[in-house]
Amino acid sequence: MNRCSGLCVQPVRYMQKYTHNPLHRSCEKKQFFMELYNEFGPWLKEKVGEKVQKISINAGFTCPNRDGRLGVGGCTYCNNQTFNPAYCRTERTVAEQLEEGKYFFARKYPEMKYLAYFQAYTNTYGELEEIKAKYEEALSVDGVVGLVIGTRPDCMPDELLDYLEVLNRRCFLIVEYGIESTYDKTLVRINRGHDFQCTRDAVERTASRGIITGGHMILGLPGETPEEIRAQAATISSLPLDTLKLHQLQLIKGTRMAEEYETSPQDFHLYSADEYVDLVIDFVELLRPDIVLERFVSQSPSSLLAVPGWGLKNYEFVEKVRRRMKERKTWQGRLYNI
Repeated sequence: MNRCSGLCVQPVRYMQKYTHNPLHRSCEKKQFFMELYNEFGPWLKEKVGEKVQKISINAGFTCPNRDGRLGVGGCTYCNNQTFNPAYCRTERTVAEQLEEGKYFFARKYPEMKYLAYFQAYTNTYGELEEIKAKYEEALSVDGVVGLVIGTRPDCMPDELLDYLEVLNRRCFLIVEYGIESTYDKTLVRINRGHDFQCTRDAVERTASRGIITGGHMILGLPGETPEEIRAQAATISSLPLDTLKLHQLQLIKGTRMAEEYETSPQDFHLYSADEYVDLVIDFVELLRPDIVLERFVSQSPSSLLAVPGWGLKNYEFVEKVRRRMKERKTWQGRLYNI
């Protein structure tokens, strides 16, 4: 196993889509329309060919940072219950969880198709045949047209990539890596269990197989200044990523990071909603313009969230970002490679 849509603030413009990284599949020059930012929803519909909904499932995987192979206790910020819907219970099979998720959405959207989102913990960690069986079970459910697989960069062996490369020809597929930070000092502090070179290696190996490759970043981790956060945009842009999720640092009750905050609050800067809006825009301005942005924030259940509590729905935050981008007369990639 490898260890290692708002209105445009400028006149309609066409930008050149390319990247200097030879591993990126979009390195050929292409014209594309650029609005405020490269939005996930329209991109996904175009890729799949129809409207689809992700259904999160908990397939019963664990994590090498919890079971003792790399460490115990997991990352200091982590509590997987913050994003598991009620139907994501491991006593139910993958198919049963998907059927319940379908029932929830089908009442409003009867013609909807679905992506099985393997989200909780590390969904490429385990015996190869067991992993493959869970993916195949998900794809056997009527209406499921693809998979989104969330994992760690140190849990992507080449044998699994061989299988995923073939699977990618059968269905829609995204492999999504938890990057969290590009700084090794931060990865050590949050007990991540791998360095950034491991992330680069996993992303490059996955993208080289022709698989859509995504990443996840937390903006505002302890010890990172605003300048350091913004500087990560250039590093992220150098990776052959297709999609990216951003979200704010949230301190979840019962985690080690929440305990650290209680004892040493001076080590943390918890951004207000307006501060974070500008931080996100600063980051996006420096980001490669063809990276598809799936989200800017995460919303944890209030029963689990310690701080910060903004009282905003995700769509309300997105509207704040769009309004502020128009006020600043800026867009994704405006300062990329300047």
